[in-house]
Amino acid sequence: MTEAAMTEQKARASAWFRQLRDEIVAAFEALEDAQAHGPFASQPAGQFEVSETKRASNDGSDAGGGLMSVMRGGRVFEKVGVNISTVHGTLGEAAQTAMAARGVPGIEGDPRFWASGISLVAHMQNPHTPAVHMNTRMFWTPGAWWFGGGADLNPCIEYDADTAHFHAALKTACDAHDPGYYEKFKAWADEYFFVPHRGRARGVGGIFYDDLNTGDWEADFAFTQAVGRAFLPAFVPVTERRRDTTWTDADKDTQLVHRGLYAEYNLVYDRGTKFGLATGHDANAVLMSLPPLAKWV
Repeated sequence: MTEAAMTEQKARASAWFRQLRDEIVAAFEALEDAQAHGPFASQPAGQFEVSETKRASNDGSDAGGGLMSVMRGGRVFEKVGVNISTVHGTLGEAAQTAMAARGVPGIEGDPRFWASGISLVAHMQNPHTPAVHMNTRMFWTPGAWWFGGGADLNPCIEYDADTAHFHAALKTACDAHDPGYYEKFKAWADEYFFVPHRGRARGVGGIFYDDLNTGDWEADFAFTQAVGRAFLPAFVPVTERRRDTTWTDADKDTQLVHRGLYAEYNLVYDRGTKFGLATGHDANAVLMSLPPLAKWV
């Protein structure tokens, strides 16, 4: 692939992540505007606060950045962040070693990289409404390019119907591109989102994939777009179904304890958190995924 072709593909991927961000932000603000019941209905609908982020380079040169969009204290969302970034630079030794161990070709000889993506985490007011995570991304090094991402549902009070709906939407997206993708990427999510020191999953799963390079950039990009498009149909109906459910103090306590599990996973195991902090991206944007309140027993 020529340098010009890859430059054009990078631009398309980055623009797509921005478009997806805009669609999700608009949909979430619409959920806030439509909320007419429940204990938070009388307060103003939540709005996203948007700020620019920057990646810190070692020599002070431009290393890219993005947008951090966070809503706090809404009617439906207690805290939700929808971040996009496009960054570039040179990988540190630890990141090079980790990628080489995953089989990324040429990374130890030429540590330059470029990465663009969207990352979303929502923590909800109602304990019966599940938290959710979604991200998709493209990564490039001189030796390879690949896509990654996925989505997973994180209820503190589980409902089989919600889990089934969420997985069905992701399966539809996967099946349109490869009939083997859903089972493969569902199993990967079950493994990836497992919390070893607790001996349990952090939620009810979804799909996860990384290092996706079939040799057909257009096909892999189309699949990654499909995963992004599947997110709102997978999550919004679940939110609309549960957001007015009456909850108790015990339900809220269950939610806060589950958030502690979520925080433990993201700080100890999450690959994106580690990469973002190790490569100098804005720490507030990287740690956007953490819940506003949590507790431990």
